[in-house]
Amino acid sequence: MSIANPAVDAAITGQFTPINTSSSSSSAIKRIGQYIRLKPEHASEYIKIHSEVWPGVLHRITASNIHDYSIYYDPKGGLLFASFKYTGTDFDGDMKKIAEDEETKRWWKVTDHMQESLNEGAVSSEGGGWWREMEEVFYHA
Repeated sequence: MSIANPAVDAAITGQFTPINTSSSSSSAIKRIGQYIRLKPEHASEYIKIHSEVWPGVLHRITASNIHDYSIYYDPKGGLLFASFKYTGTDFDGDMKKIAEDEETKRWWKVTDHMQESLNEGAVSSEGGGWWREMEEVFYHA
């Protein structure tokens, strides 16, 4: 599953696999970064629909303990970069709720064709592994 599709694609993008967790022992926050290619012919439409994300999708993201979610676009490289924090205690369970959410599935049907996964074998957000996860190499709070 994925969120920027699942988050917003994320969650609105697809499957999330936390790469690194916060170094603070008092915090269960996981910071997650992902990227995917945006097909240039869909850039304007993708940006427009993300200015009006469906309320049900936003509700599911928040209810699944995803916060501080952003998607950035690099038009020269044709890449989208998503960043968010996961604050829950059952990451896999929360990601499953996103993947099973009917409104999110409809959102992914709108956004997936605009993207090109960089993960071999990935076919859609719904199938999981749509956005490529990144390893956190530096963090400063």
